[in-house]
Amino acid sequence: MRQFFIEHFYAQSNEQYINPRTGLHTYILTFHDGGARLELMSRPDTIAADLSKLNIGFIHVSFAVNSKENVDAKTEELRCAGFTVTSGPRTTGDGYYESCILGPEGIQIELTV
Repeated sequence: MRQFFIEHFYAQSNEQYINPRTGLHTYILTFHDGGARLELMSRPDTIAADLSKLNIGFIHVSFAVNSKENVDAKTEELRCAGFTVTSGPRTTGDGYYESCILGPEGIQIELTV
């Protein structure tokens, strides 16, 4: 996940933090405009999501990339990197121009204007 967001969304990452007592591993990712941060966490007792089923919890994140051309270009970049495009690029019924990609760990990555 960390490498995905660094490579495709230009996130900056701190050094990995490890809690030796709990086995928790974390990274804090900061995105280029400084308006959002994402903490990626793992623990040995975490249960992996079943990617064949619709899961609950955090399964979707949206990135505004400022133009239709950028949505198209980022969608093609991710497709060429081997990620599955699940919809779009298209204009949705509520007027948004977007595409959706199935990212690492089954998280839906939405790209919008």
